[in-house]
Amino acid sequence: MSLLESINGPDDLKRLDAASLPALHSEIREFLVDAVSKTGGHLGPNLGVVELTVALHRVFDSPRDRILFDTGHQAYVHKLLTGRKDWGGLRQKGGLSGYPCQGESEHDIIENSHASTALSYADGLAKAFELRGETDRRAVAVVGDGALTGGMCWEALNNIAGADRPVIIVVNDNGRSYSPTIGGLASHLADLRVTQGYEKALDLVKKTVPKVPVAGELAYEALHGIKKGLKDILQPQAMFEDLGLKYIGPIDGHDEQAVERALRKARDFGGPVIVHAITRKGEGYGPALENVEDHMHGAGSFDPRTGKSAPSSTPGWTKVFSQEMVEIGAERPDVVAITAAMLHPVGLAAFADAYPDRIYDVGIAEQHAATSAAGLALGGLHPVVAIYATFLNRAFDQVLMDIALHKQGVTFVLDRAGVTGNDGASHNGMWDLSILQLVPGMHIGVPRDGARLRRLLRECLEITDAPSAIRFPKGPVFEDLPAIGSLGSMDVLAEGARRDVLIVSVGAMAACGVDVAQRLAASDIDATVVDPLFVKPLDPALASAAADYKLVVVIEDNGRTGAVGDAVARLLRDSGVDTPIRTYGIPQEFLDHAGRGEIMSEIGLTAPDLAKEITDSFAKLTEKRA
Repeated sequence: MSLLESINGPDDLKRLDAASLPALHSEIREFLVDAVSKTGGHLGPNLGVVELTVALHRVFDSPRDRILFDTGHQAYVHKLLTGRKDWGGLRQKGGLSGYPCQGESEHDIIENSHASTALSYADGLAKAFELRGETDRRAVAVVGDGALTGGMCWEALNNIAGADRPVIIVVNDNGRSYSPTIGGLASHLADLRVTQGYEKALDLVKKTVPKVPVAGELAYEALHGIKKGLKDILQPQAMFEDLGLKYIGPIDGHDEQAVERALRKARDFGGPVIVHAITRKGEGYGPALENVEDHMHGAGSFDPRTGKSAPSSTPGWTKVFSQEMVEIGAERPDVVAITAAMLHPVGLAAFADAYPDRIYDVGIAEQHAATSAAGLALGGLHPVVAIYATFLNRAFDQVLMDIALHKQGVTFVLDRAGVTGNDGASHNGMWDLSILQLVPGMHIGVPRDGARLRRLLRECLEITDAPSAIRFPKGPVFEDLPAIGSLGSMDVLAEGARRDVLIVSVGAMAACGVDVAQRLAASDIDATVVDPLFVKPLDPALASAAADYKLVVVIEDNGRTGAVGDAVARLLRDSGVDTPIRTYGIPQEFLDHAGRGEIMSEIGLTAPDLAKEITDSFAKLTEKRA
């Protein structure tokens, strides 16, 4: 039996002698490479936290001590060490989630794939332990992959530092989120890795961790250098201890025994402590270490011997957006771009290469990204904020009050919209079409294919007195679906001889809408399919046309509540049109991880399911009229 096979929980791990741990670390890394190569997943972050996670579970008593991972994609090793051995279905339907999952294990406290929240959870847990008299329990937050760049972390630190509750904050400092982490704090942490004047203990760190260049003058130097002198500039603990937090480190995060010693000191201190561990993303696997872009952060399936995945023959939606942004950048010097620590995933790397002075990576800080964009617009530029659709939720107030209220021309490009599937509930982009409907003056374009993406992006960039957004799904871009006619500003994709059913198909559901129309024809129901292109504001021609039909149907890949279906129904009511309407979208619930196709089938958003539903609805309407 291998060492890893003998570990069914943290107690088994605690019984191992220190001399056997390096062999266990190697087994864990081999297991991760093999498992993730088959299904895809977050490989690089987890290779980097092997020793750190082993030390955590040897020092603390999970689940009585609460270990929180921020972000949760670095919790694969935690899953292994808490008894989860079947990884054949990682991120697949019925298999392990790619994040901590309360339904999987009592050791999983929060799902937490939206970054920078663990410190607030830890603060609340520590308060609860204090009030309940459970003084022997600890809240441990493992903050890594750029999560400390999020403003919510600093709001939490302000509260944690103001009390003596035992909160242990482990900074997993690998200098990266997806790409290298940026900003004043990141620069300061980078300085800690290269400072020559700090303790001799850093010699080991310098041998194991590459030097990271410091970009610009350090925020710490600017704020504290004159006041406290050169000595404090060279002491990394000063920044955190000024907040009232005990600081331990920096330590080599790949020296398990050193990490254990630091964690034991932190555990026994009795107050808030920061343990600063320096790690390398992709540690122990050559192809990951050599991958400069993201150290195989979020890998698809790949050959474990080489780390290479099969190239895709079909360009993705993100690639189409990326190419169009480069072309627009050459035509319009006023267009600038903003990303929240996801330069490559959202397709802005090519724009950054072409126009390095017009790209801003703000770190994991979507709220700041939005209001900073408002400032850029106030200054006479047109910013494009490219983020995942699910992360727009975090910046709603800024979109509403900082951009829309001030009538600023800011364009949001929302990648991974609709059902994304394997990353689970928190990553499905199923909220944006609902929350953006609430924003006065907002323009929302939803392309059905690559040609429409290019067109709508350019149209959004012409809007200078209001915010705009376009959204598209994850994966290969759909084959271009040409219009056969127009209805006002809308595209007609299919047209029936009779005015039976008017289908409004939104964006990625356009081809499905055409398929539904063809299936309805087999039941002698004629359907016209229109793509509104912009779903806010809706074209009044839609209401005029709807008055001539027996049934209106809206198909979208967003949560049904408050989204396009509700907007169309409201348009009909406000226009005095009483044609019955049926809306189809994602049920308003958190969806388990599975493939996109599997989820769409489960929730009934496939052409056969929709055709049957619409046929039944149409038959009932016909019976009533008879």
